[in-house]
Amino acid sequence: MPGVSVSARVEQVYRDESRRILATLIRLLGDFDLAEEALHEAFFVAVERWQRDGVPDNPRTWLVSTGRFKAIDVLRRRARFNASRPLLIAQLEALEQADWSDEDVEDDRLRLIFTCCHPALAADSQVPLTLREVCDLTTEEIARAFLATPTTIAQRIVRAKAKIRDAKIPYQVPTLAELPERLDSVLRVIYLVFNEGYSASIGAELTREELTREAIRLGRLLMELLPEPEVMGLLALMLLHESRRPARTSADGELIVLDEQDRSLWNTELIEEGCALIERALSTGRFGPYCLQAAIAAVHAEALSAQETDWLQIVGLYDVLLAAVPSPVIELNRAAAISKRDGPLAALALVDGILQRGELLDYYLAHSARAEFYRQLGRAEEARGAYRRALELTQQLPERRFLEGRLRALK
Repeated sequence: MPGVSVSARVEQVYRDESRRILATLIRLLGDFDLAEEALHEAFFVAVERWQRDGVPDNPRTWLVSTGRFKAIDVLRRRARFNASRPLLIAQLEALEQADWSDEDVEDDRLRLIFTCCHPALAADSQVPLTLREVCDLTTEEIARAFLATPTTIAQRIVRAKAKIRDAKIPYQVPTLAELPERLDSVLRVIYLVFNEGYSASIGAELTREELTREAIRLGRLLMELLPEPEVMGLLALMLLHESRRPARTSADGELIVLDEQDRSLWNTELIEEGCALIERALSTGRFGPYCLQAAIAAVHAEALSAQETDWLQIVGLYDVLLAAVPSPVIELNRAAAISKRDGPLAALALVDGILQRGELLDYYLAHSARAEFYRQLGRAEEARGAYRRALELTQQLPERRFLEGRLRALK
């Protein structure tokens, strides 16, 4: 890449490829911590070697090979000084003889997701471990997704890694017979990855395109393995949301809410693919929450303008979704639809009910929705209080600027 410094190229490769490289190293080494150490060693060496020798034609292959050799060096040192020498020698010999090709790397992240979602792991550890290892989300970002503390999430991840090591959980995509029992966790992981990319929980950018792109790629891979209605539904949901991304921010990065987006910027190819997928999934008569959410997204996608949105149909779909998956977040989304169908006063009562139950008290979107309903009702002082509370709870800079703009407008 002419005009790009080697250090900038290394940083770009780290952003684009590090999690694929890590997934392959975990498969080769069978050890999360050793793989992470080897990954960082490989990138450290790259900074020096690429300055001297130039950037290789296939940086990913170079980094996997370098990381593998670094891990071999570590195991050799351990074998010299560790009492359990025979075990280390066996691990070292297996690593030296391990066969891999660059084609394997594309599937390694899917293998890693299934490893992290193995039924032997505690249910509350599977998704945090996957988000940390597969997607490089920080414990703080994962904690925000789960409305939990970073310490709690970190402890779950440590316990899950230990379980994989001690139980020798295999690093592989399960057989077709085993897939269904693992599917729910894997779908949830891919969805959370997409959500973090579509609306980043923290930082200067509203979206993280590398995460939405990766989630959609994993969704396509999963559908090749198991073309079940809910897999189709999740892929359709991600495609339909991703279709709006070009219209979600202004040229200077400011947030644009759905009602105000320029729909001519929506990606029609993704909309057509997503709508066809959800139609196919619903026609089976076997659908669940991802299909229902995709159906809601399809109603939005098919409306030529915000004013033409079929809110009656959307509320009906939310009713079915809420009956299938009781959740305060789904209740909140339904309240937003109710505000369009029945007005802000009815929606405000629903959100107040959620908060009075002690749910979503630390979820900024609940307070920003409440503020919006107050604003529409002309209750400026109460709107100010709700906007301020939402601002206290979000670290996403475009969201903060949007809320601050709403707050200033009230004055």
